[in-house]
This record gives sequence, C-alpha cells and structure tokens, in this order.
Amino acid sequence: MAQAAEKQRADAARNRERIMVAARAVLLEYGPDAPLDEVARRAGVGNATVYRHFADRHELVSQVAYSVMSRIAHRAERMLAEESDPFEALRTFVHEAAEERVGALSPMFSATFAQGDPRLEEGRLRLHGAVANLMDAARRSGRLRDDVDVGDLMVAVSQLTRPLPGTHCDMDRFVHRHLQLFVDGLEAPARSALPGSSVTLEDLRGRD
Repeated sequence: MAQAAEKQRADAARNRERIMVAARAVLLEYGPDAPLDEVARRAGVGNATVYRHFADRHELVSQVAYSVMSRIAHRAERMLAEESDPFEALRTFVHEAAEERVGALSPMFSATFAQGDPRLEEGRLRLHGAVANLMDAARRSGRLRDDVDVGDLMVAVSQLTRPLPGTHCDMDRFVHRHLQLFVDGLEAPARSALPGSSVTLEDLRGRD
C-alpha cells in the first residue's frame, strides 16, 4: 500500500515537471495566450492532468515565472560562489541567464507581477539580491563600472533575448555575440559617461 502511494506521488511529480517544461516552451512560442491543450499534448498528458496540477492559466504562468526566476537566481549565486574573478562570474552569468530566454517570457511575467502573487515577490527579491551581490563583488574588484545597477543588466539581457518583431531570423546566431559586446561595455574603466542614472529593479517597477 505504501509502495503504491509512493509510486503515485512519484508519477505525479514527473507529470508536473513535464507540464512545466512543456508550458515554458509553449509560452515562448505562443505568449501568454498559449493554448493549454498544446501544453498537455507536449507534456504527453491529458488536459485533466494539467488542471489537476494547476487550477488555471494564471497559476501555470505564475509557476513558470517563479521557476525561471529561481533558476536565474541560482545561476547568479552559483557563479559568485564558484568563480574566483567576480567580473568573469558576471560575464558567465549573463550568458547563462540568456539561456532562460527571459526576453520572450518577460511580458507575461510583468502581467503576473501586477496580481501581487507573494511567491513571485519572493522569487523577485531572491533574484534581485543574487544579481546585486554578483555585481557588488565585480564592482569591488575594480572591474565593473560604477554607473550601472541590476535593472540595467536585466533589461539588457531581456532585450537581447527577445525575438525581433516581424522576422523569422534565427536569434541564436546573435544573442551571445551581442551579449559579449554588452558585457565588454560594463567593464571599468568606462569608455564614456552614460546618460541618465543607473536603474534598479524597483525603478523598473515604477515604485518610489
């Protein structure tokens, strides 16, 4: 009896993971109006299984958003812990974060944030703290310019991983190439003065 219950829990966990992976792919392709039927089809489960794990589309998108933010935060934390040169850790993080395709996913994340989901707020705070710590370490090493903040970095990663409108161009050809140019521009000494002021994530959210 106990073994049967354990197997049932394991099967449920595998189904949930398959749904999450499929949902991320479908959201990347279709946007926030992604058909849940397609999520179920790609996950290899029935529609009822999707709804058994996620009450509605909002919950599914929220879970995908939280999962992506958690993975990006983990990448920042891992790079800070493992890489001896903080600026090179930042460089590697930027390229790894791009693999999450936050540019394509960020519009629906913003809509979800507006709902005040406490778990997403928790994920946002962890992400902000992890990236801020990484940037602070790079700044203390003398290799990161002083006039940039977390918002500057994450907006750049988001924009450079966003599909170009009205084109079927293979963005993978350009993402890491352009990110490398961006990171080179972050290095101190600065080649030029930036207009305006550095941007935090709080600035992006329009909060005082």
